[in-house]
Amino acid sequence: MTINFFAAVLFFCVALTGFAVEVTVHTNVMVAMRDGVKLATDIYLPANNTEKLPVILTRLPYNKNGAKRFGTYFASHGYAFVAQDTRGRYASEGVWHMLVDDGPDGVDCCAWIGRQPWSNGKIGMVGTSYVGGTQHAMALARAPELVTIIPVDAMSNLGRQSLRNAGAFEMRFWNWIMINAGRGSRGSRDPSVASALAVMSTNRIHYLSYLPLRRGMTPLKFAPEYEEWLVEAMRRGANDEFWMQNNIVDYPERYKDIPVYLVGGWYDSWAGNTTANFGALTKTLKSPVYLIMGPWIHGRQASSSHGQVDFGKDAAIADELAWRREWYDHWLKGLDNSIGKSAPFATKVRIFVMGTGDGSKTDKGLLNHGGFWRDEREWPLARARLTPFYLQAGGALSRTKPAGSRASTSFEFDPRNPVPTIGGGLSSGDGITLVAGAWNQRGATNFWKYPYPIPLSARNDIVVFQTEPLTEDIEVTGEIEVKLWASSSAVDTDFTAKLIDVYPPSEDFSGGFDLNITDGIVRARFRESLKQEKLMKPCTIYPFTIRLYPTSNVFKKGHRIRVDISSSNYPRFDVNPNTGEPLNDHRRVITAVNTICHDRAHPSHIVLPIIP
Repeated sequence: MTINFFAAVLFFCVALTGFAVEVTVHTNVMVAMRDGVKLATDIYLPANNTEKLPVILTRLPYNKNGAKRFGTYFASHGYAFVAQDTRGRYASEGVWHMLVDDGPDGVDCCAWIGRQPWSNGKIGMVGTSYVGGTQHAMALARAPELVTIIPVDAMSNLGRQSLRNAGAFEMRFWNWIMINAGRGSRGSRDPSVASALAVMSTNRIHYLSYLPLRRGMTPLKFAPEYEEWLVEAMRRGANDEFWMQNNIVDYPERYKDIPVYLVGGWYDSWAGNTTANFGALTKTLKSPVYLIMGPWIHGRQASSSHGQVDFGKDAAIADELAWRREWYDHWLKGLDNSIGKSAPFATKVRIFVMGTGDGSKTDKGLLNHGGFWRDEREWPLARARLTPFYLQAGGALSRTKPAGSRASTSFEFDPRNPVPTIGGGLSSGDGITLVAGAWNQRGATNFWKYPYPIPLSARNDIVVFQTEPLTEDIEVTGEIEVKLWASSSAVDTDFTAKLIDVYPPSEDFSGGFDLNITDGIVRARFRESLKQEKLMKPCTIYPFTIRLYPTSNVFKKGHRIRVDISSSNYPRFDVNPNTGEPLNDHRRVITAVNTICHDRAHPSHIVLPIIP
């Protein structure tokens, strides 16, 4: 592998110690991979450095130039910092494939770093989302030089949840492709192609009305690797070999035995996989695995308010660089610091318990939902009591099992008029009214074709079940499932569930506040297995399990616990046409009559992990 210095730049950064530190940057160093493809790489070093340094590496598809702040910070604190454009992105050669090449390319990159005169051969990685996914890919490839990683809101288990979600497709990745096919791609280097892709991206919200996506029928054909991946991803509902890359839950034994700090948020798009990875890796690795879950949306650990809700100033990790450096200083430099001793590293699990605010309106007009941090020993919490709350005739939700012999509620699900997404664990929603976080469940101009202040509960295609006002506070912390017995007039359909904290009316919120806590979906053809699809027999009752994202929330005295059951949540998930045609290849849509059973023989319920 060769090194080619295209540029060397000197500049100064001010370290937290208060004095200026001179940093040298070598840009667009072309590092050859095993197949000869060269990847563009920037190197940040303390100026005039003569020591061999530990290295912080980030491998990203979003332009390595954006890593300047991280690079200058870590170089000024005694690290070499390396930022590399992933294959086929921005200044790197080759053809992009979703995460597939990031294991072997990462191994080759680490080997090259290990041979450099400024490297001591110890490498840690940094990055969020896709860039967290490149860390997982490297750990699964077991790069010898890799010592530790901090994957934040990281891509993993793509066929399980967060990309394919129990068979449904998360439309944020349709949006990601529509944006990034013309931004930093091979095709975008041709001005005429870049122009066509830019027009497509600008108008992408209108393309949502013309799905499914077919090869060669949109300007995406000018970025063929992006079109190919998206078409395949939208038609591959099963958790099969297509989704093998970064499958940690099913293959934890492939993961390198290194210290891992998993960072996630209750309103993040990868929350369910972050906690699942903690469970899988904790059982497999001998090295310590840490988990922190805050009330955050994707990549926003430095913020304390998300959507229409404020969680209190303590919810934010104010310095997003310093807490990472604390981890690296311990594992890469061997410093005896706060790791294993004090927050946020006192214990291996740290969670933010939402919901202990007073419900008032803040100066910024947000709901003061509040919350607090708590250290734990494990996840899920061993002391949690898994408590079923049963769906009842007439819309009640209670701990009492239904006694009636026949009880059900039917509704029409029209794919032409899907239930709009109002908040939740989302990312990459820019430009298609897909807004993340905690929101009052009523319409606004932010949301898909639902601009008026009408509660979602007013819709006839949502079946609402809620408790009486609570007589005491109830803390719900853990993994959550809805066990549903249901039928449909169609051979395939979807069932969705959403857990809501219902605030009573107050002086600040005269109509109350229906706060979304977590949600989930199941595609009927994958009700028995994520590996194989099986259509239904119309009007036949089947059991379904809907896995919601994990959470931690106190439902306060006077509030109600509410569960909304429906068959769509758009554009969070793709809409099921109800026809049973192959995924992403339908020509028709039909309205389905879907029925929720809630009787003695079919006791549909939500299982809430209640903390005594």
